[in-house]
Amino acid sequence: MNKLTYKGYTARIDFDDRDNILVGRLLGIKDIVGFHADNVADLRVAFEESVDDYLEACAAIGKSPDKTVSGKLLLRLSPDIHAAAQIKAKSLGKSLNQWASETLSDAVMV
Repeated sequence: MNKLTYKGYTARIDFDDRDNILVGRLLGIKDIVGFHADNVADLRVAFEESVDDYLEACAAIGKSPDKTVSGKLLLRLSPDIHAAAQIKAKSLGKSLNQWASETLSDAVMV
């Protein structure tokens, strides 16, 4: 995935073939914040400006900006998967939380 990160916010970048531009949107927040540009250098500037504008707009209206994530994750699993994960973690001498964090980290880091 093509992405940019600034001040803890991440944006997904796509190419709009119809308009021949790069288009970005902040990920992981409820508000919709988008931006675009004709080239990568201008896209980075537009991205950073959009994050700064978002934060300023939130401050101006007295709203807390959406945070991308809290670091807490609740999963709903079948009891069989939950038990298997617990056994796997214990067999490695780890807590379920530690094992799951490491496993998820390995899965998403490329």
